[in-house]
Amino acid sequence: MTVSVTLAERALILAPVGRDSQIALMILNEAGYEGLVTPNLGSLCTELEPGAGLLLIAAEALRGPEMEALFLYLEQQPAWSDLPIVLLTHHGGQEQGPSSHLSSLLGNVTFLERPFHPATLISLVSAALRGRRRQYEARDRLIDLSESERRLQSTLETLEQQVEERTAQLRHNEEALRQSQKMEAVGQLTGGIAHDFNNMLTGIIGSLELLRRRLARGRTEDLDSLIDLGVTSANRAAGLTHRLLAFSRRQSLDSKAVQMNTLVLSMGELLQRSLNESIQLDMRLNEKLWVAEADPNQLESALLNLVINARDAMPEGGKLVVETSNQVLHSEFTEAYSILEPGDYVMLSVTDNGSGMPQSVINRAFDPFFTTKPIGQGTGLGLSMIYGFSKQSRGHVSIDSEIDEGTTVNLYLPRFRGEELEQPARDILQTPHAMDGETVLIVEDDPAVRVLVSAVLSELGYAFVEAGDADGAVPILNSAQRIDLLISDVGLPGMNGRQLAEIGRQYRPGLKVLFITGYAEHAAVRGGFLDSGMQMITKPFTFDLLTAKVREMIKN
Repeated sequence: MTVSVTLAERALILAPVGRDSQIALMILNEAGYEGLVTPNLGSLCTELEPGAGLLLIAAEALRGPEMEALFLYLEQQPAWSDLPIVLLTHHGGQEQGPSSHLSSLLGNVTFLERPFHPATLISLVSAALRGRRRQYEARDRLIDLSESERRLQSTLETLEQQVEERTAQLRHNEEALRQSQKMEAVGQLTGGIAHDFNNMLTGIIGSLELLRRRLARGRTEDLDSLIDLGVTSANRAAGLTHRLLAFSRRQSLDSKAVQMNTLVLSMGELLQRSLNESIQLDMRLNEKLWVAEADPNQLESALLNLVINARDAMPEGGKLVVETSNQVLHSEFTEAYSILEPGDYVMLSVTDNGSGMPQSVINRAFDPFFTTKPIGQGTGLGLSMIYGFSKQSRGHVSIDSEIDEGTTVNLYLPRFRGEELEQPARDILQTPHAMDGETVLIVEDDPAVRVLVSAVLSELGYAFVEAGDADGAVPILNSAQRIDLLISDVGLPGMNGRQLAEIGRQYRPGLKVLFITGYAEHAAVRGGFLDSGMQMITKPFTFDLLTAKVREMIKN
């Protein structure tokens, strides 16, 4: 409910002893502020419901059973609200009486010693109301952001899963609305998502519409180009949601032991092709490098993004250095970062001698959709994705740069402390066709995904059984039906896919499970989510990947 300006900025006064309440009201009215004197705590709590800018309370009035109602109101304030309170004390009152032990319960408290000077009271009230106005502005921005979210959801009917992931990102940013300096970043984030998604949806919807028109007219020539256009736009949309999840530290990570030097060398040809001929690539790899713990796919993506950023900073050519080293981070360094622990880290550095960045750009470099590139030449998600990846991996990322001197980005990943296991080579080219009688149980709440997965497995000769949720799947698992593999979405309504797998293994010990997911918060780190005989692929996936995983899991 929207509160009127008069009610939103009025001062509620409670000073039942003496003339303090009338004097305070007179001073406020003379300064142009609205005020209302309340006789007791119960009346004050009643007046809070239609709205208030601040409370002016005498310390001796804070007693009796009505105090619980005031504390309950303050505790149940929405996230944007922090109601300011001016507590009137006697001389030395901040250290004596009830005010000292009640201040933590009241929250946003300022003490005013009696007798008070009118100018002091007006100064405190003015400051409190300025802060209150910013809170109401934050609430209005939050309402606007929620309206924008609902409009975008109605537009993305065919991309429901991506919208859920975007909502998770927006909720992350809603928390930042408690601080007024985050308002600009949130507005930038919303605009960037809407702009990019609308462009991608135009490519998807437009290509499908043209396909339907041509097929209706019997024109079957040159359909591949329209299909390629739609698939390209859909893949770009998938890439955007993955970057958003990386920024918000909610992507599904498959962390394992990584030989970083080997990974960097394997990408050498790709990195060289990404650079201009005028840029010299120099790799300086520590021969005694520790083993890192990270998701190798996300690490490859991070390195490629850093190299491309460095290339764009050197339009006239230059030198790009990719370096690895061992680093021991002490508490003097890590204490500045809330989740970074002291210890051993493997560092990957990318250095260019390009244009460099001013401090104002460095301060915003990790913000989502912030970019200094011309329109259409950068999404502004590369560095924010790397930032989210580093934090979710229990690491760190930093930028050092000077104008016209170049830039260095340092990515720190924790040293692997477990027993490194040799990864067996897998035959990814093995035939995906089913053997006689092989049956898959498919549990997916989205009808479109369920139909597509069933259709592609049926074409390869697999028998299949379908269920829309865990409640429908449990009786099948508890029957005599042959099941060689359970394919389940993680985010099912009611009982989730991981819980379903646990029940399935009670009925069928050793049941193999392939999870498919677009976003699952508890599956963010796969090592703590998957047991033996379980694997995971993320939506959107190619059917080649799906069928290869099915064949691999059933065979092994």
